[in-house]
Amino acid sequence: MSSAKDADPSLGYLTRKDTEVKLPRPTRVKNKTPAPIQITAEQILREARERQEAEIRPPKQKITDSTELADYRLRKRKEFEDLIRRVRWNISVWIKYAQWEESQKDFNRARSVWERALEVDYRNHTLWLKYAEVEMKNKFINHARNVWDRAVTLLPRVDQLWYKYIHMEEMLGNVAGARQIFERWMSWMPDQQGWLSYIKFELRYNEIERARGIFERFVQCHPKVSAWIRYAKFEMKNGEVARARNVYERAVEKLADDEEAEQLFVAFAEFEERCKETQRARCIYKFALDHIPKGRAEDLYRKFVSFEKQYGDKEGIEDAIVGKRRFQYEDEVRKNPLNYDSWFDYIRLEESVGSKERIREVYERAIANVPPAEEKRYWQRYIYLWINYALYEELDAEDMERTRDVYRECMNLIPHKKFSFAKIWLLAAQFEIRQLNLTGARQILGNAIGKAPKDKAYIDFEISEGEYDRTRHLYERLLDRTKHLKVWISYAEFEASAMEEVVEGADSLEEQKRKCIQNARRVFEKAINYFRTSAPELKEERAMLLEEWLNMESSFGYLGDVGLVQPKLPKKLKKRRPITSEDGLAGMEEFTDYVFPEETQAPNLKILEAAYRWKKQKISTED
Repeated sequence: MSSAKDADPSLGYLTRKDTEVKLPRPTRVKNKTPAPIQITAEQILREARERQEAEIRPPKQKITDSTELADYRLRKRKEFEDLIRRVRWNISVWIKYAQWEESQKDFNRARSVWERALEVDYRNHTLWLKYAEVEMKNKFINHARNVWDRAVTLLPRVDQLWYKYIHMEEMLGNVAGARQIFERWMSWMPDQQGWLSYIKFELRYNEIERARGIFERFVQCHPKVSAWIRYAKFEMKNGEVARARNVYERAVEKLADDEEAEQLFVAFAEFEERCKETQRARCIYKFALDHIPKGRAEDLYRKFVSFEKQYGDKEGIEDAIVGKRRFQYEDEVRKNPLNYDSWFDYIRLEESVGSKERIREVYERAIANVPPAEEKRYWQRYIYLWINYALYEELDAEDMERTRDVYRECMNLIPHKKFSFAKIWLLAAQFEIRQLNLTGARQILGNAIGKAPKDKAYIDFEISEGEYDRTRHLYERLLDRTKHLKVWISYAEFEASAMEEVVEGADSLEEQKRKCIQNARRVFEKAINYFRTSAPELKEERAMLLEEWLNMESSFGYLGDVGLVQPKLPKKLKKRRPITSEDGLAGMEEFTDYVFPEETQAPNLKILEAAYRWKKQKISTED
């Protein structure tokens, strides 16, 4: 049986070959070089416009008699009215309607359309402008006045309406009427430009006193730096130097703390400079630099430096340069108040040129920036601010009470429960010693033992004073608070070194040395006993303590006895233990373990005890 694909085409069947669609082959561009004549987009658009057919417009209709005119008007009004009914809120339709009525010279109908449009949206100031312009264009002045008066009454905050109204009256020569409109406008307290327009209006008619009165009202309505500067320049332009200076002085009195006060001071100083009053200008600059925050006085510093270079002497120039550097430091500490290096630079600058009050002010501002975290690494640089402050008060200012207060405030600020600084305790104590106040020094160092036991400044002080009994008492107090390995070693070294300070007396020198060695051994014995009974887990510390003891016995020469220590030394064993890392991987690590003599004897004692119990049990069984 034959299939469809083998069918004969003459019989009406299609083969697969007949149904295949042959796609055209893509043409290949053989020549890719640019054409000799380039066609631009502009040329293509121009040719397209030239080939467009002309726009079909309706033929122009010529009106030959009044009947045709009436029909035309009726038809157009009907079109406008129908359009308004559909899009009542479309103001442009109303405007076109009214302007068409105007073109037909039917002004009453035009006014009717304008009034209907205002009933729809009287807040649209464009309607009022177009309405009034139509009345003005056709010289209906009173109608225009009526429109402007209604407009400014309903929309008093639209400046353009006031400007147009005033301009119309001024063009008509009605200066009094324009002034009256300005007064109505000023009662609404417009922006600065409105007041300045009023002033310019009066100046056009050379009404200087009126303009001055308006300026007075202007600076009361807008007490801004720019308003006062304009007022002063107005007086200066009219040659009233005393009045201009008075304006600047009043402005400084009112706006010395304003954010834009820098501009006011610069303008005031430049005014005095133009008047050849250089000393007045210098005083203004210095007053401004003392009162304006440093972050807002960049232009002021630049102007002051330029002024001093032009008019000042060497001292004045240096002062101006210092002021500029002061501004730079102020900018740095404002951006990063925790950058203590910037504070140090700022303080050095003030200490070289500044007064005591300014130096103290910078110090107080610097120490007010307490580190945000109670970690010693953040405080290490900060503490030196306090130290420098205290040294300045003691050495430069020579104010001992303030020095004492600085040390006291610093020690109260430090979080001693987490960390402390031995240097600050020691400096405070040394200051009291310089004041011959040994009781105060001992009190400070006693507080150091209580609040910061790891800092042993008090012990060093008593050793330097030769107070050995007091030193032993301090070591015992310290050991009540901490049993740290270093404290034991330091205590033993102190007892051993005390023999270097003895003098020949009733006892021989050798006997006194033996006594010092016995005291050191007693400390080591006490320490070993503590680590063996109270802290058996601290094997490494115990081993280190024995090593120190052994080294000390060796250093004693013929008076030493290493045989006291060697039986106590532990054996070192290398062991391995399993560990687990943070990512969960298991492994083994090698560590050093210490086995002390009593630990090796313990298994033997257990065997003897077991043998004794076995023997006792055997005897009782035989009986």
